Amino acid sequence: MGVVADVLGGQWKQVIQTALPPKSGSTGRDEGRHGGAGEGSGTSAPLFGLFFGGIYALGGLFIVVMLSLYHQPWMIIPVAIGFPLIGPFVAVGLYEISRRHERGEAISWRGVLTEVFRQRERQLSWMAFAVLFIFWIWIYQVRLLLALFLGFKIPASLAAFATVVTTTPEGMLFLLVGTIVGGIIATVLFSLTVISMPLLLDHDIDFVTAMLTSIRTVVENPVPMLTFGLIVAATAFLALLPFFAGLFVALPVLGHATWHLYRRAIAPA
Repeated sequence: MGVVADVLGGQWKQVIQTALPPKSGSTGRDEGRHGGAGEGSGTSAPLFGLFFGGIYALGGLFIVVMLSLYHQPWMIIPVAIGFPLIGPFVAVGLYEISRRHERGEAISWRGVLTEVFRQRERQLSWMAFAVLFIFWIWIYQVRLLLALFLGFKIPASLAAFATVVTTTPEGMLFLLVGTIVGGIIATVLFSLTVISMPLLLDHDIDFVTAMLTSIRTVVENPVPMLTFGLIVAATAFLALLPFFAGLFVALPVLGHATWHLYRRAIAPA
């Protein structure tokens, strides 16, 4: 295992340059080095980032709309907070872009999307089940805590729910316990997926080995890895505030950052 602390420093400059369009003064030689014909780090990579970020953002909005239609607005805040838990799986396409960019391969819609859909036949599909299972655990523990602390006092509107949980003793206790439990769940999922997702895309290994490798990386590098996890959580939370719109940019940046973290934490096989 390598030391990953430097990812939190100067490596972010490279990450952001990968996620955003290049400067207008970039040369053809630079473009060739990063993917050929200017397609790798030129105009295509940012479009891919917006595409995958858009899927994630629109998915969040869809869930909020459905909760409103089914008269469960009090679940909007918990679901919105837990929604970033499935981010690593959505970011698989961004890992593939980073991998191609790193290898100097051309980045095309057909190539990237074909590789993404091919994952349904590989071990990464089992990781998707694991991620969704943990997300459902998050949802059910929220419902359990609501029943324990609020009982039949659950408000019928989002505004009333926000008022109850911030101004009443039982509501604030719900927030406290929910934050602690949610933090534990998020830490477990982060430890399971931060390395395993890009590792499964990059190598043909079983998902259990990938998860154990991810956990071992976090255990052996707790400070930089958990600091990165806090950065991811804070960025995702802020991206949710403008009606999920921030995810258009946040997901690509975090996705590329995770790939670079994986490459520095795991020596090439």
